[in-house]
Amino acid sequence: MRKLLLLTTVVLVGLVFIARLFYLQVYSSSGYDLFEDSAIKKEYNYPKRGYVYDRNGQLLVANQPSYDVMVIPREVAPMDPVTMREFCELLKITQEEYDKKLRRATNYSPRLSSPFVQQLSKNDYAVLQEKMRKFEGFYIQKRSLRLYQTTIGANVLGDIGEVNRKIIADQPYYRMGDLIGKQGVEKTYEKTLRGVKGIKFIQKDRFNKNIGPYKEGKFDTLPKPGKDVTLTIDAELQAYGELLMKHKRGGIIAIEPSTGEILAMVTGPSYNPNMLVGRDRSKNFSKLYRDTIAKPLFDRGLKAQYPPGSPFKVINALIGLQEGVVNTDERFRCRMGYYYGSRRLTGCHHHRSPVAMNNGIAQSCNAYFVNVYRRIIDKYEDPSKGMNTWANHARSFGLGNFLNNDLSVGSKGRIPDGDYYDRAYGDNRWSSTYIVSNAIGQGEVEATPIQLANMAAAIGNRGYYFTPHIIKNIEGETIDRKYTTPKYTTIDKRHFEPVVQGMFDVYNKGTAKSLRVSGIEICGKTGTAENFMKIDSVKAQLTDHSIFVAFAPKDNPKIAIAVFVENGYWGSRFAGRMASLMIEKYIKGHITRTDLERWILTHSLENEYAKPYSGEPFKINGETTLQVIDNYANENPSIENSTGSNLKQ
Repeated sequence: MRKLLLLTTVVLVGLVFIARLFYLQVYSSSGYDLFEDSAIKKEYNYPKRGYVYDRNGQLLVANQPSYDVMVIPREVAPMDPVTMREFCELLKITQEEYDKKLRRATNYSPRLSSPFVQQLSKNDYAVLQEKMRKFEGFYIQKRSLRLYQTTIGANVLGDIGEVNRKIIADQPYYRMGDLIGKQGVEKTYEKTLRGVKGIKFIQKDRFNKNIGPYKEGKFDTLPKPGKDVTLTIDAELQAYGELLMKHKRGGIIAIEPSTGEILAMVTGPSYNPNMLVGRDRSKNFSKLYRDTIAKPLFDRGLKAQYPPGSPFKVINALIGLQEGVVNTDERFRCRMGYYYGSRRLTGCHHHRSPVAMNNGIAQSCNAYFVNVYRRIIDKYEDPSKGMNTWANHARSFGLGNFLNNDLSVGSKGRIPDGDYYDRAYGDNRWSSTYIVSNAIGQGEVEATPIQLANMAAAIGNRGYYFTPHIIKNIEGETIDRKYTTPKYTTIDKRHFEPVVQGMFDVYNKGTAKSLRVSGIEICGKTGTAENFMKIDSVKAQLTDHSIFVAFAPKDNPKIAIAVFVENGYWGSRFAGRMASLMIEKYIKGHITRTDLERWILTHSLENEYAKPYSGEPFKINGETTLQVIDNYANENPSIENSTGSNLKQ
C-alpha cells in the first residue's frame, strides 16, 4: 500500500506539472504575459501620422523624421568620466541633466524603456548612431514629427506633444514618450490621424542579449498608418483673415451656410505652428502660455464670450414677428434713446424718427428694438414666462449653448431665461424694464464669434443651419450625419425676408453703406458693444468693441461671417471693413476695395484697449484706466474678465 501511495503521489504531481507546463506553453499567449515578461524585449514601430489638407487640396501638415534616445534603466552600465562626458556632449545635455533624466526613467519603470532625450535632428542622429554600442542600456527609436507646410492656422491645426501619466492611465494604448494631439484638429481627430503602432517581441537569453524574434515573430504586428484628413478651411482665406487681424485682438469665423463648413477660423494674436515642433516645443509653449497680455493660446473665435451688441437686434426682430407683437410697418419714435417715464434706459445715435422695422435694422435704432423686446416679455402676465419664450427662440439659433461641433474648445455663451432673473431679483420682483439691455445685445446676453457666424448663416438660409464643423473628408470614412442634418429655428420662414431686406439695407442706406463691394449683394449688421470693467466699486468704461455679422450673396449665400475686434470703437470702423474684405476675397478671389484693405493694414489697436470710447484718458483717483488696471492686475493676477483674459488684457 505504501508503494502504491508513493507511486500515486508521484504520478499526480507529475500530471500537475505537465498540465501547468502545457498551459504555459500552449495557452499562455495573452498580451499581459508578453508585456510583463522581462525576458522579452518590446520594440515599437510607430506609424506615419495622417496628413492634413485644406478644402482645395493644399497640404497643410506633413511629417518629418525624428529620433529618440530610449533607455532601459536596469540595463544601464556605469560609465567612466570620459565616456560620460562624451555621451552628454553627443546629446547636448549636462551631467546634472543626465542624472535627472535617468532618475525620471527609473521612477517610471526600471525595466521598461522610456524616452531619455527626444527629437534628435538628422545630424545629431548620424553622429550618435555610430557610437551607440558604447552606451549600454540606451538605443535609438525612430518616429515622425509634424512638419507644418504653412505658418497660419495654429489654432485650427493644433499640435502634438508628449503624453502625461494621467493620459497613460486612462488610455493604455499610450506609453511614456508617446505623442498625442494637444490642441485643434490634432486633438479632435487624434485616433484618426495617429494610426496604430506595430510591435516586435525579441527573446533575450540569461545574459540579457537578443537571441531573435519571440516564437519566430508569431505575435509581432505591423504598424497601420494614420488616415489623411481634409479640412473645410480655405487656407488662402484663413491666411488673409490672419493678415487683417495683425496688431488686433479678436476673432473671425466664416461659414458656408449651405453646409455648415467652416471656411476660416481666425484668432488674434496668433503664432506660427512650427514653434511647437522639435526640442524647443516645451520652451516655446511656456513662452506662449505665460504671455498673459496677448494670450495667443486663447482662441477668441471659439472661446471668448462677448456682448453681441447690435447684431443681436435682428434676433429680437424675428422673435417679435413670430410672437405677433409687431409688424414690419409699425413705427416707433426715437428721441436719441428710449425713455420709461422720465428715466432714460438706453441711448442712441442720430437718425430720422419714427422708424419701422426696415430702418430700425438699417439705422440700428436702440429705441425701436427696446420697444419690440418689451412687448415680447410683456405679452405674458408672468414676465418669467415671457422671458422663457424669448430665450427658447434665441437658443434655436445656436446661441447660449455649445454647438456640438468637432472643435477641440468652445464656450456656451449665455442667453438668460426667467429662472436666471428670478435668482437675481427674486420671484415676481422684476419686469421687462429691468432687462431692456438684452434688446440691443448688451445686459446679460453673451455670445462667441462662432455662434454669431452661425446665427448669420441661419438667417441667410431663412431659418435653418448645419452644425459648424471643421472636417470635410476622412480617408475611407463617411462624415458624421449630425454635420449634414439641418437644424431648424423656431421662427417661420416667412418672417425672415423682411429682416434679410433690413440687413441688405444696412449696406445700401444704413450704418455700413461705406463698406459696399461692387458686384456682391451683402447683407450685414454693424455692432458696437460697450466695454466696462469694474474695479472694486468703480466702473470704468474702456474702448467699445467693434462687431460685424454678414452673409453674401443675399440669395443662396456662399459665406456667412462674424468679426469681433476688441476695443475697435464701433462696428463699421474695424470689424465691418474686415468683413467686407473677407467676403470679397472669398467670392471674387481678389480685392477691389483696396482703400478698405490699406486702412486695416495700416491701423493698429495694440495700445487702444485702455482708452475709453471718447478717446480721452479716463481717470480714477487721478490715475488713468491703464494705470489702474495694471496696478490691480499685478495685485490680483488670477482674476479674469469676461473674455477669459487676464485683467491686463
